[in-house]
Amino acid sequence: MRYDVVVVGGGIVGVSTAYFLAEKGVKRVLVLESNYIGGGSTFKCAGGIRASFTSRVHVILMKKSIELWGKLAALYGFPYRRSGYLWLIDNEEDYEKFREIQRFHHSLGLKTSFAAEDFVQEVAPALEASKLVAAYYDPLAGKASPFKSLQALFLASRDMGVEYRIGITANRLVSSDGKILGVETSKGILKADNVVLAAGTNTSSLLQGIGLSIPLEPLPRHAAITEEYGRAFDPLLVDVSTGAYSVQTSHGHVLMGVGVEERPGGPALERYDFLPKLLSVWTKWLPWLAEAHILRYWVGYYVMTPDHHPVVGPISRVEGVYVASGFSGHGFMMAPITGHEIAEWITSGKPSISETRELAPERFEMGKLIHEKAVIG
Repeated sequence: MRYDVVVVGGGIVGVSTAYFLAEKGVKRVLVLESNYIGGGSTFKCAGGIRASFTSRVHVILMKKSIELWGKLAALYGFPYRRSGYLWLIDNEEDYEKFREIQRFHHSLGLKTSFAAEDFVQEVAPALEASKLVAAYYDPLAGKASPFKSLQALFLASRDMGVEYRIGITANRLVSSDGKILGVETSKGILKADNVVLAAGTNTSSLLQGIGLSIPLEPLPRHAAITEEYGRAFDPLLVDVSTGAYSVQTSHGHVLMGVGVEERPGGPALERYDFLPKLLSVWTKWLPWLAEAHILRYWVGYYVMTPDHHPVVGPISRVEGVYVASGFSGHGFMMAPITGHEIAEWITSGKPSISETRELAPERFEMGKLIHEKAVIG
């Protein structure tokens, strides 16, 4: 059998791509996953979804992605709330930076604002606000369940005819005369007219097999989750000075992350210094966490690019090969728009949003990097 599209990678980006391909009427779509669906970065993420970035490309694409998140949640009933992001600012220097960011956001129609004290108390009643210089609010932002949203898209795409093969590794791309022929896997060669690489850092090794080098590096990132609490805060909270985040899940758990010094490409191992640093940040804003029980602590990867933007689109060297990787911690929130745009490219020959072209794989060798400053976690 020859497939119209083989998608390598069964995380939220790969499954979303398969979903939108099926929605557009592509009949023979196969998703390959070497581990289990969601077993890479998806099930380790915090579930935050925002448009409050510092690059035009990110803001425009995420506004559309948020629209798609709303439609998908309404269709399939998974937990999704536009409860906002609240950026907690404790010094004047950061406050001035966010005044500039606000002007940029407003120029793109993103209605962010500096929140009044009574509003902060309303949306985050358990927050200790005495140390705030300002709080910056993104009302379009929100959160979704990584588990339930991925399950919903997986089941919906499967119902539309997408085939899934689990426990099969993609070893190399098979091409001839500048055209993709298929994928060589641990179970043999699969013929395909198009291949989408949504396999995190494994994308790099597959591309190297056809002579293309893309700078993707896995960076270990740490997160922990507490026991359940009653309503403490609705928005996802960001401590601006450290980039730490905290989100209360639909079940009441508090999920938190903060960056610790890590070597790109290093092993994803637990560290003794993570929890003390995490609590030193969040007990400043949420003092009651000092007595919280930590239920789980895990380590995953951000798959980073030099400009903190994903690689999305076709490669010029081999016709029929598309890349969707390197999201630098933003893959979950960007999954719907990424899947939509890759599906548009395959079925129509171009993306529906012109800015998507700026994420092309060749931008690194052409020196056309786009820089993002608002990377958290």
